[in-house]
Amino acid sequence: MNTTDTFEIATPPFVRNIFFVGFENTLHNHILGFPAYDPHYALLRENNPFKVYQWLLNQITDSETAEQTAVFFKTEWLVQDDFRLPRQIMAHPRLRRIPLIVLADGDCAVSTETLMANGIDDCYQSPVDWSALVARLDFLMQFKQKILAAAPQTIEHNFEFKIKPFKRILDIIGAIAGIALTAPVWIPTAIAIWLESPGPILYRSKRVGRGYQLFDFWKFRSMYRDAEQRLQEYRHLNQYQGKKSVFVKFTDDPRITRVGRFIRKYSIDELPQLLNVLRGDMSLVGNRPLPQYEAEMLTCDEWSTRFMAPAGITGLWQVTKRGRSHMSVEDRINLDIVYAQNNNTWSDLRIMRQTLGAFIQHENV
Repeated sequence: MNTTDTFEIATPPFVRNIFFVGFENTLHNHILGFPAYDPHYALLRENNPFKVYQWLLNQITDSETAEQTAVFFKTEWLVQDDFRLPRQIMAHPRLRRIPLIVLADGDCAVSTETLMANGIDDCYQSPVDWSALVARLDFLMQFKQKILAAAPQTIEHNFEFKIKPFKRILDIIGAIAGIALTAPVWIPTAIAIWLESPGPILYRSKRVGRGYQLFDFWKFRSMYRDAEQRLQEYRHLNQYQGKKSVFVKFTDDPRITRVGRFIRKYSIDELPQLLNVLRGDMSLVGNRPLPQYEAEMLTCDEWSTRFMAPAGITGLWQVTKRGRSHMSVEDRINLDIVYAQNNNTWSDLRIMRQTLGAFIQHENV
């Protein structure tokens, strides 16, 4: 894979973003003579796959910006990530134009066929001189789209993790039935929310679901409008304290309105998520979708498994320990991982049955 094409190297008239993933502080051991201070190159280093993917989504707006970006991976990091990030990049209609190159310590422990099957364009043994890379990089940056267009097996498609067909059918039936049964509650709830705290009836936020996919998450608003601005003010009330304080949940949260306490107690605030289920963003049963700042802290190998399961309205941790203030971060993550690894139709039906008894919360959380 490391054949160097004869290609005339030209100084780029724009800044090229070179992303290094998995190298931590060892980059100088892998690439000799990298032009770190050359204004034509911007060096970006990140080991968090969620942050890398979100940066690429925000920055790569068209084919031209894709041609100005390249991503280098360390082999060990790719194997630990199970090639999820390059597969995600290659399955996206814009990002798939970006050159993906692997740098391996010694002999590459992964076969050429495996690398190519997961979207990697080239593999080099470390350490490698930058001058040996730049011609190949320039070639890929300019012509990868033409190469992809000529390859029948690389058809553009939108990247997404699909919910299993039977589970999806149950979700649609359950969501429609849930909306029909709870319809009389929606309008009185909306009126009560607006009368106490004028403003939006629904609360919308970006949440991270299966495969670190972002979507718009809906709830009935149960807090005052400035709740997010006051988050840091009440950090000391967080149930999840300590070094691994990933999640945020307050006991007797002062940001919650009186109507909010009522609709939270009876889980009425969750009803708009039935619309998320109909859209396919969520499932009736799964792991709770997380805010971005929480998801970014759960990308290590031991915890990222929870994102293999679809986002859900209810799930294993809710029916097991919801409303108990002594639940630790590790307890909740481990329950999410157990569900991600062992979920099936019967476990989903059991969780939904247990959820009926968990609608009324026993604590103000």
